[in-house]
Amino acid sequence: MKNLLKPVFAAGLMLTAASAPMILATPAMAQDARGVGVVSLPAVIANSNAYKTAEQQRQTTYKAQIDQAEARRQQLEAQLTPMVQKFNTDRQAASPDQQALQQQAAQIQQIEQSGQRELQQILAPVSLSRAYTQEQIEDRLDEAVQAAAQKKNISLILDATSGQVIFAGAQHNVTQDVLTELNTLLPSVQITPPQGWMPREIREQQAAAQAAQGAQPAQQQPTGR
Repeated sequence: MKNLLKPVFAAGLMLTAASAPMILATPAMAQDARGVGVVSLPAVIANSNAYKTAEQQRQTTYKAQIDQAEARRQQLEAQLTPMVQKFNTDRQAASPDQQALQQQAAQIQQIEQSGQRELQQILAPVSLSRAYTQEQIEDRLDEAVQAAAQKKNISLILDATSGQVIFAGAQHNVTQDVLTELNTLLPSVQITPPQGWMPREIREQQAAAQAAQGAQPAQQQPTGR
């Protein structure tokens, strides 16, 4: 389940199940579909009690960083707005100075990019907290899916966001069932990562790099005659 979740969450959280392509069902397909369920895992996470509670707690725990980022964003906006207005006015002139316009555009872009990096740095603890929250929920999703499938007597559940669903009626959608099970299994999560904690993707990348480094054959020493 953890490996299967990677392509699902790369696109970000979605609050509604994605539409899946459908084809007309043959009688054999309709019979097989009775034991098939469709679930939107991003929707389960985004609507889980643990995730929503963590989002509320995060507004308080990281209020200083959020307020600092918002204040800095407003400063950047106040700085950039007159520059953009002047750029738009100058380029509408009868004979605009192209060199001056290029300089203005470069300066605006530089301030925007620098500002984005600054905001990302300010909000880095918030982003890390959100990744920590999501990973805790992901770790219990497999258990929630299996519990929902058992209670619904479903032998197969398809991911509604992967594009692999070829037929699914509303009666097969178990998103709410998985959400109910997840809320029971994991009513809340921690929002402050432990010291030195890194997201799973980074941990796996580091582990893979270490494994690759350890697998490199030792260089053969030249043999003397």
